[in-house]
Amino acid sequence: MAPKLNDDNFLFNFVVKEGNGIKGLVDSGLTEVPSLYIQPPHLRIDKQQTASSPEMMTIDLSELDGPNHAQVAKAIAHAAETLGFFQVVNHGLPLELLESLKAAAHQFFGQPAEKKAAYLQGVSPTPVVKYGTSFLPEIDEVLRWRDFLRMTYTNDADALKFWPNECKEVALEYIKSSTEMVKKLLHALIADLDVKLDDSSLDTLIGSRAVIMNFYPTCPNPELTVGVKRHSDIGMLTVLLQDDIGGLYVKKGELILSPGNEEWIEVPPIHGALVINVGDMLQIFSNGKYKSAEHIVRTTSTASRVSVPIFYAPLPMAKIGPLAELVARDGVARYRDLIFEEYINYYFGRAHEDKNTLYFAST
Repeated sequence: MAPKLNDDNFLFNFVVKEGNGIKGLVDSGLTEVPSLYIQPPHLRIDKQQTASSPEMMTIDLSELDGPNHAQVAKAIAHAAETLGFFQVVNHGLPLELLESLKAAAHQFFGQPAEKKAAYLQGVSPTPVVKYGTSFLPEIDEVLRWRDFLRMTYTNDADALKFWPNECKEVALEYIKSSTEMVKKLLHALIADLDVKLDDSSLDTLIGSRAVIMNFYPTCPNPELTVGVKRHSDIGMLTVLLQDDIGGLYVKKGELILSPGNEEWIEVPPIHGALVINVGDMLQIFSNGKYKSAEHIVRTTSTASRVSVPIFYAPLPMAKIGPLAELVARDGVARYRDLIFEEYINYYFGRAHEDKNTLYFAST
């Protein structure tokens, strides 16, 4: 049955509850965006008002272990302090793995709806796998043009047992291959704070890991929609694989500007590169020195696209707050101490946009 595009209840059931997703809408032959997906003008992003910027640093990580270590470490810290986003090349992850990840994402989302719907929340045989659409469709006032598969990592055995066959092996290898890179980045960032942290503490800070495969189907009216609304990430660091179509934009600075006057910078796709961005927990941990950047994803009418982030976050019961050495040095604690699970529950318990969840942790 073709979806009734003018019936929000029918659309919600078709897309969300039955698991057809946005891809099901597109495959039905729709020629215009349903009203349920039309974002208010102030929440859209006009590509004409965005640009690539030399401020989007590309860092050669192979030099982090060489004679230019200090210079590269300083560049990583500078990027985390200013834009909160940077790209890395020569990161040690095989390019063949990255290409396989993109192919696996297309393969999963290309399946019939009933195959994907087996992982819907409330249906999935395991809490470590969730297939869905938008962000929190039950409370989002306007839905987002995005389908996703979330795979939470607990251990290798559970990943191989429960994650979907189409992508489990390549997604698991993605996590295992990127973890050492993330540790190197965090060591550089923590060293620039002029504090010391033992390996067990570092493991606690990135003890929670999840791979998300995002699928953004072609959109007949991309100027009316967003794939992901403006937000900051919740954890310590995010590692993101883009495809070559692009669509990711980061907000420059933390100034509160009137709608339409924000400065958005494109994160240009670079073949073989990975995008790294600071999360809220790292901003709290660094007492505000490092910035979790607000970012947004546009849709496109040219082709369906995928992206594959890994979110590195603290263990749920970890206590997170500004480092004591930084509070003493700065003379103020800009954030309160909290249990990470408390922050998770707040983040996923309500509709949100921009960085408003971070204010929950402010003093």
